[in-house]
Parts: sequence; C-alpha cells; structure tokens
Amino acid sequence: MACGTATVTPHPTRPPPDPSCRVATPARSPPLTPCLEQRIWIVYAMAVMNHHVCPVENWSYNVTCTEELARPGFPKTCCTIQDIPLISKCGSFPPESCLFSLIGNVGAFMVVMVCFLRYAQVIEHSHQCWINTSALVSGCTNAVGLVMVDHAKSLHYVGAGVAFPAGLLFVCLQCVLTYRVALTALDYWMAHFRVSLALGAMVSLVLSGIFFVHESFVLQHAAAICEWVFTVDILVFYGTFTYEFGTVTSETMMAGLQHCLHHGSGILMGPRARGSTLGGATKGLKSPGGSSTSTHLNCTPESIAML
Repeated sequence: MACGTATVTPHPTRPPPDPSCRVATPARSPPLTPCLEQRIWIVYAMAVMNHHVCPVENWSYNVTCTEELARPGFPKTCCTIQDIPLISKCGSFPPESCLFSLIGNVGAFMVVMVCFLRYAQVIEHSHQCWINTSALVSGCTNAVGLVMVDHAKSLHYVGAGVAFPAGLLFVCLQCVLTYRVALTALDYWMAHFRVSLALGAMVSLVLSGIFFVHESFVLQHAAAICEWVFTVDILVFYGTFTYEFGTVTSETMMAGLQHCLHHGSGILMGPRARGSTLGGATKGLKSPGGSSTSTHLNCTPESIAML
C-alpha cells in the first residue's frame, strides 16, 4: 500500500425489507372512541363554563333564581330545572353548539362506516345471516337519529327516540355476532366484555327514560347522568371493534359491496351479471380457520384498519 493513502471502509448496507409480507399497521386517522369522547366532554365543559348548564356534581336545584353576576371560569351557583346537564342542553347554545353539530355529523358518518365494515367482515368470514343485516340496518338508523337530533330541532326528541334504541339494538346484535364468529378464547372474552357493555347500556337507557318523565329535580338530574353513562358506554363499545378491524383489507370491503350490489340491484342486473358478482364475493371470502378475527398481522399491504 502506498504511503499517504488511506483506505475507506465502506459502511455496511442494510438489506432492503422483504416486500412480500408487511405488518398491517392502522391508518393515522384518530380512533373513533377517544376522538368523540374527548370532544363531547369539551362540549360539556364549555356549556358549564358559559353558564348554560350546571355541573353533574350539582344536586341542588331551585324553582327560580335571581339574576347573578357571571363569573368567568366558574360554574353557576344557582340552578333551575332548565340547567340540568342533559347532552342536548349542553349543545343548545353557541359557541358549544357549533362543536356539538360537528360531533353529531362526524359521529353519524363514522357510525355508518363502522357498521358497514363490520357487516362486510362478517360476510367475508362466511357468516351471512339476518342478524348481520339487522345490525347494519339498526346502525344506519342510529346514524339517521343522530343527524335528526342536531339538524331538526323540532324533531329533537323524535331523533333521540330513534338514535338511542337503535344504538342499543345494534350493540345487542353485535354481541350475538361476536359469539357466532368467535374462534379463540380471546374472541370469547371480547364477546363477554361486549355483553357487559350492552347490559350497562340497557340499564342506563331504561333508567334514563324512567327518570326523565318525572318532574322531580333529583330524578331529572339522575336521568341526565344515565344519559351520559349510556353515551360513553356506546362509544366504548364502538371502540372495541379495533380488535377485529386489525384484519380488515380491501377484500373485506369488496365482499360487502358486492353482496349489497347483488341483493340491492337485482332488477338492474341480469342473471349472468349477478352470478359473476356473487362469484367474485365468494372468491374473496377467507375461511374462519385460515384467518381468525384475533389475528392483527396481515401479509397484505392493502390493510385499511382505519378505525
């Protein structure tokens, strides 16, 4: 080696990753449950700080109140029955009504997305039944009720009467479907957890309806608390679908779309077209033994576990 020359040792290069198998990572959109829960509590905090409702820890109500000097950053000290913190009352006045409307619209859209993805996923695992279809219909009805609650002020109670029972029916049907498609012990534990959430939602909704029809201040306040418990319970239930949606792929959505197209447009499609559509949907199905709902690692880059 000649004097004065230095040898440069090349840095070891890392081998390129194998593109044949990738980890199915969720998309970067925020999850449904934490996102909506945070914003709905922000609406409540804004309503309390703006003296539009009283805090939930307040159980003392008066028939009338003298006009008090507003203290920014502090809740009201004198409350009437008009200040009971029902969810709808928390979003009745600006500025919190703007955020409440946004939550209602986004929530309705996300509910439809969750219902359709779950519907398609059950079809993909060859478990098509009337329970799955009923769950899709009840979930979409829940979304329509959410839109009515916010946009049709004259039909507010009608929308609430549609959204709450439809949401409860949806979670009950999903509990049944979870048991029907369960394969592993973890799947059954998830089914047990969802049953407990559904029972809690049922009890809180029934109690809220019973307490709401009374004129007692205490019972009206208890109805508001039960309404909040029901809402948070349903949001947590929707959040449990991240357990199954880790295996959602583009084939899952295609199976659901083709199944809806086959059953919903039979008049416009000829027998040959309907047969090819059904064949494509069946071809995309995954056997339950080959892909469990508890598997969260996919070798398909098309994974769209966005929720």
